[in-house]
Amino acid sequence: MKSRHLVFLGPPASGKGTQGRRLADDQGLAYLSTGALLRQALRNQTELGERARPYLDRGEFVPDEIMVPMVLEWVGHQENGWLLDGFPRTLPQAEALDEALSEEPRAIILHVPDEELRRRVACRLECVDCHRVAREGEGPTCPTCGGRLEPRADDASSNFENRLQEYRRLVLPTISYYCRKGRARIVNGTGSPDEVYGRVKG
Repeated sequence: MKSRHLVFLGPPASGKGTQGRRLADDQGLAYLSTGALLRQALRNQTELGERARPYLDRGEFVPDEIMVPMVLEWVGHQENGWLLDGFPRTLPQAEALDEALSEEPRAIILHVPDEELRRRVACRLECVDCHRVAREGEGPTCPTCGGRLEPRADDASSNFENRLQEYRRLVLPTISYYCRKGRARIVNGTGSPDEVYGRVKG
């Protein structure tokens, strides 16, 4: 992908954060994880976090009226290209992003079977400071910044299943939108992180 505006889409635990951060670093793109941004807002008890809390507690996606202005404000401050991890999640979000930009973004979609996703969330940890995703056995602290590693609340079994259903209901039409416009590339997200990244770079 040669575009300087990229969106990373895929089901929960598909590796969007791991692969998106790596690609952004390699290509010198600003990186935004909307999930990490929302979790930080929850911890800080910001107005955005409190508005989003009921949806996140139920394992539902946060409504467009909260997410779109936040992301568009961030995008408007980036001058040298960007990568969005997990946004747009709905068709209206994708349309709003296209309308706000002079250069239409391209989408990278990670495909991972459901059973593999469930296996991954069973042992996933995240740094409370830099939001790096880790695995059980890596130790109590983040190898990147030294922050504390904790399980993600949204990885609880019932919550994760809700998120997976929401993904099918809301995100699959968004993926179809990018495919119809010829601006999508679907990548096999199974295998080691290095194997998947080789496919992502394409």
